[in-house]
Amino acid sequence: MSILLQLLLRSLETGAIYALATLGIIIVFRTNLMINFAQGVMGMFGAYIVTVMFQKVLYAGATASGMAQTPALLLSILAGVVGAILIGFIVDIVIIRRTKKVAGTGKEIITLGMMMIFLGITPMIFGVDPMRLPKVIESGEFSILGANLSYNSLLNIVLGIGLTVLLFVVLQKTKLGLAIRTTASNERTARLMGVPTKWVTLFAWALALVLGTLAGVMIAPSTSVTLNLMDSVQVNAFIACVLGGFQTFYGPVIGAYIIAIANNLLAYYVSSVWGTQILYVLVIIFIVFKPVGLIGKKITKKV
Repeated sequence: MSILLQLLLRSLETGAIYALATLGIIIVFRTNLMINFAQGVMGMFGAYIVTVMFQKVLYAGATASGMAQTPALLLSILAGVVGAILIGFIVDIVIIRRTKKVAGTGKEIITLGMMMIFLGITPMIFGVDPMRLPKVIESGEFSILGANLSYNSLLNIVLGIGLTVLLFVVLQKTKLGLAIRTTASNERTARLMGVPTKWVTLFAWALALVLGTLAGVMIAPSTSVTLNLMDSVQVNAFIACVLGGFQTFYGPVIGAYIIAIANNLLAYYVSSVWGTQILYVLVIIFIVFKPVGLIGKKITKKV
């Protein structure tokens, strides 16, 4: 029982990371009608900003002044979020707004080009050596029914669920959320109704970059900050979108947690080598029988 609970708790943390990356993908898709293949590398770029700010700027000054590590790291994360917002603005204004007349497939190719650009400029700006980003809460853990959970893992779980719930509240209860949902339904009609769709898409790209950066910061302490930091997160986030369905905001989030839980359970109880591959096969079989995903809706057009 304690082992199962341990796996579930670990899956909640992994699922929180996948959920943030998934939300970044789905909000761009719903407001721009394009799949952003650069979501993962953009999150990686944001994680680099946080790491460099921490290692070379803030932490050096904090050490000299006697400041603790955690406040310096939090300031670095805040700087990374601001940087992600600015990058999101630049991407939307300079690139995305010029693709309004580009066909759907062309837009996806553009995001692939953006991915290659970020992969190219990252080592030019930050170097090629792996970097380390510490946990926000470096030590300490507690036990639940025999299962151990670190305080930093609990923070990641609460942060992932909290941001997801907050975003859903914004989407359902605010004018901004109404504008996003209207744009997601039909951008042309939303524009005719007076919805400032340019500001909506600007917000969507900025939010996608922020969510990707936070996902990168959450996963970075368990590995090192390199160009491959977000590869597995991006793959699983895309699979979660397919599993949950691209037609809703909450379906892919549900898919993200299902992917995380199923992956850990299969790896432990079935095969540590083939667990992930078995999961992908099961997802493919499910999509064959339900192509729209768990929560997706079949779209019918009347002629």
